Amino acid sequence: MYYKFSGFTQKLTGSSPTTAYSPQGLRPSVPPEPSPMVFATPTKVVSESGSVVEYMGVNKVPDLQKFFQTADGVPVHLKRGLSDKLLYRTTMALTIGGTLYCLVALYIAAQPRKP
Repeated sequence: MYYKFSGFTQKLTGSSPTTAYSPQGLRPSVPPEPSPMVFATPTKVVSESGSVVEYMGVNKVPDLQKFFQTADGVPVHLKRGLSDKLLYRTTMALTIGGTLYCLVALYIAAQPRKP
């Protein structure tokens, strides 16, 4: 006897050999035509482009390295000014607030229940 999974009753039910070998509506068929390649456009070969490398913009890394490596006594994570200070202080406030909230929740959970 052959069995197949019934999507309606969510159980195994008896079936014929042809439906048992083609589960859940999968039927043998001729594969469709292959879809065209998405990136079928020709691309440049490295030897065609030459030795000139084109960037999207100006390289700012050396300037930023000089800016962040100056010895002015300000920590690196606060060098960019007001926005860095705001992010730092917000993060610290949320961290301290979350720690206090967890400690209060633990204190409340440690108390016996009142009848």
